[in-house]
Amino acid sequence: MGIINITPDSFFTGSRQQQLDGMLRQAEKMLREGAAILDIGGQSTRPGSELISAEEELQRVVAPVKTVHEHFPEAFISVDTFYSKVAKETVENGACIINDVSGGTLDQDMLATVGKLNVPYICMHMRGTPQNMHEFAHYENVTREVLDFFIERIDLCKKHGINDIIVDPGLGFAKTFAHNFEILKNLSLLKILEKPLLIGLSRKGMIYRTLGTTADDALNGTTVLNTVSLMNGASILRVHDVREAVEAVKLVRMVG
Repeated sequence: MGIINITPDSFFTGSRQQQLDGMLRQAEKMLREGAAILDIGGQSTRPGSELISAEEELQRVVAPVKTVHEHFPEAFISVDTFYSKVAKETVENGACIINDVSGGTLDQDMLATVGKLNVPYICMHMRGTPQNMHEFAHYENVTREVLDFFIERIDLCKKHGINDIIVDPGLGFAKTFAHNFEILKNLSLLKILEKPLLIGLSRKGMIYRTLGTTADDALNGTTVLNTVSLMNGASILRVHDVREAVEAVKLVRMVG
């Protein structure tokens, strides 16, 4: 899954695409390098990011989704949103997957909307909101509590008619670096859910701060942890750098 951020404030500057031409070039490059899904987002969810309304998010993402769909009709387009209104309008314009960092907790209409749209749903674990999630990074056993969250959410998704569910433990969302690494170590335990597992750790602070570098210099560390994720059961990698992730997938397959 290649990341295309239509935002002015994403933590990794290389992923920001605010002009349609630049976005199309990025989409073409990612598809050429082997991306199976393009994930388009109009709202930064980095810690402490500014919350924008559903209307402003729609202004940012509808035209890019429609444009990518028109230029690359074979591409699977995911939209990164926690607003049901954005989910509905982007699916109507070519998106076919909804990627919700809140797992349906920030918009009470999201699960019902996705059920009616009949598209796959990526359910991520987060506590609070991107603006205050750091206040909720307290767990007795983070892996068990994330697993319990998914058991409850998957049941709720099914009750709303969502048939295809992908789970994302939400590394960096209401979690310390220690929590992130503990989840990675115990990732195989999430197989009990019998759902595809998405991991999004590309160029995150857990990598570059651990290594004493920057997001711009975190590609090697990202590849290392993507490899660990794949070997522990990840099905989808959400990344800024598609070629390197595809290479990791191919090599891990040869081992496995």
